[in-house]
Amino acid sequence: MNYTRALGLGSALRRAVFAPKPLRNTQVLRSAVHRRTVQTQSLKPEDGTTILNTQRLARPSSPHFTIYQPQLTWIASIANRVTGVGLSVLLYGFSLAYLVAPSTFSSVNIIEFAAGLPEWVKIVEKTVLAAPFAFHSLNGLRHLAWDTGKFLSLKGAYRTGYAVLGATAISTVALVLW
Repeated sequence: MNYTRALGLGSALRRAVFAPKPLRNTQVLRSAVHRRTVQTQSLKPEDGTTILNTQRLARPSSPHFTIYQPQLTWIASIANRVTGVGLSVLLYGFSLAYLVAPSTFSSVNIIEFAAGLPEWVKIVEKTVLAAPFAFHSLNGLRHLAWDTGKFLSLKGAYRTGYAVLGATAISTVALVLW
């Protein structure tokens, strides 16, 4: 038995390995059968709901994003979603209005209405439409670049973020003045 110590076999392992064959099988069976150490009891469904609600109240809540310093990546993500929803609402709203009253929302009526507006109102309206359109389009290209595996580092994300902001400003001015 000294060679088992040299091999680093513990006493329990030695007994299991060097026991006669009938005893080995009972030890294997004993270790294969798991004993339940936790007591269980039947509960009514409303008791389970009460326990679950108590556990939910005891969970720590995650910190709200307002405690963190604003970052370009999550501000751009939020702005991308907001501009996408805004542009969709405008598109579907105008489409439904045109379906309901095609003579009121015809191209001729819209052009006549816009021609009668003061110049500063036209510039403000064009800016309000051009800025979200430009940002959402350019940020979409940024996301397509990310989908190809480019600019995924922190430095790349910030560089492309600032590039989108700069290109948005330039393209907004170009669209407004066009």
